[in-house]
Amino acid sequence: MANVGGFFKNVMSEMRKVSWPRRKELTRYTVVVLATVIVMAVFFSLVDLGISQLFRWYLDL
Repeated sequence: MANVGGFFKNVMSEMRKVSWPRRKELTRYTVVVLATVIVMAVFFSLVDLGISQLFRWYLDL
């Protein structure tokens, strides 16, 4: 049980050393992540649609 207490003491010590982002940085990072997710979702949707259309065209031959 002593190891558990020491573990949490070390965790708290390390958490004090963490450099947390400021609000402006956090907002910028969030916008970048959301924009990237949206762009990738649109990209893969278009690729999926294109491949589906190719298969439909091939099967209709």
